[in-house]
Amino acid sequence: VDRWSFAVKKAEWDDVSSGVAGDFGLEVFFRAEGDLRVKLVEKESSAGRAGVRRGWRITKLNGSTNMTTTNSNAIVEAVYNSTSTVFEFQKPDGTTVTSTLAAGTYQQNPIFLDTVYTAGANKVGYLVFNSFLGDTTQIYNSFQRIFNRFSTENVKDVIVDLRYNGGGYVSVQEKLANYLVKSSATGGLMMKEVFNSKYQNFNETINFKKLGSLNPARIFFIVSDNTASASELLINNLKPYVEVKLVGPDATYGKPVGYFPIGVGDWYIFPVSFRSTNKDGQGNYFDGIPLDSKSADGLDKDWGNVQESSLANALSYITSGNFVPLSTTSTLGKSVEVAGKNKVFSDRSFKGAVIAPRTIKH
Repeated sequence: VDRWSFAVKKAEWDDVSSGVAGDFGLEVFFRAEGDLRVKLVEKESSAGRAGVRRGWRITKLNGSTNMTTTNSNAIVEAVYNSTSTVFEFQKPDGTTVTSTLAAGTYQQNPIFLDTVYTAGANKVGYLVFNSFLGDTTQIYNSFQRIFNRFSTENVKDVIVDLRYNGGGYVSVQEKLANYLVKSSATGGLMMKEVFNSKYQNFNETINFKKLGSLNPARIFFIVSDNTASASELLINNLKPYVEVKLVGPDATYGKPVGYFPIGVGDWYIFPVSFRSTNKDGQGNYFDGIPLDSKSADGLDKDWGNVQESSLANALSYITSGNFVPLSTTSTLGKSVEVAGKNKVFSDRSFKGAVIAPRTIKH
């Protein structure tokens, strides 16, 4: 079996794919050795309802102050695998708050933030999008609202934050791509899905069908090595049609292939089934899509804070035509231990590009 194919119980996939979760609703990363931060929070979760925010520092878990990489197994148990944990957080103003969080079922919302900034003479739309899975009706309604707002406010440049987005449904990628692309792209090739020689009848060509009236001059993507599959597909598909810049801590994950579910009893198997290429025939980014400018993941800042390293880097280029020099970004260098443990945390998240089921002839 290749490194990406997998199998999952149908009931579990039905929950994951529709955005139904049953945990605390927060994820963590080490900002540096001994500095454990809240990476993201789901609004409707236990953590979200308690007011926990990205960027808060975790100083205690069930009374333990050991927030080091050598204690990562205990951290995983307390944060991800427990039904109840006592967290002590340090907020950005230095005050501390203790919250007992209980795991519970909630609906994820992959749109963490949308807002508009003024950067120099430009209006800039900012969208933090965390997954191409979830309640697609909710997601599509949000897309319509967001891009109507961007158009009404005369947004010229768009920043799409995909730094933790591991992918999901290719159909959701198509929808977002059609909002982001210029009107002149309508009818142009978005992507080709190419299967192996035994299943050439599944090959598909997908063209752009512009949605909304926004025609961005440039699109900036904030990415990391957790930006995978359907996220990379979006970037690759837009590149032939609009100026695209990538900023963030790392090049993207590197997964230009996808799959569809095959039902076997009460399981789905997801064998890697197809690869994707854009209008220019490009799609061989197995080593990831490279950055235009490297900047830290500002784990000490909440979403939308214009001083957060990667967002600030994109806004700097929009305002001045120059990215922020690396020496002025914070906490860029991380130890091998920190990077390795963060990978353990992030590997828990789904990474893939999923299309509708096909009928396999035996």
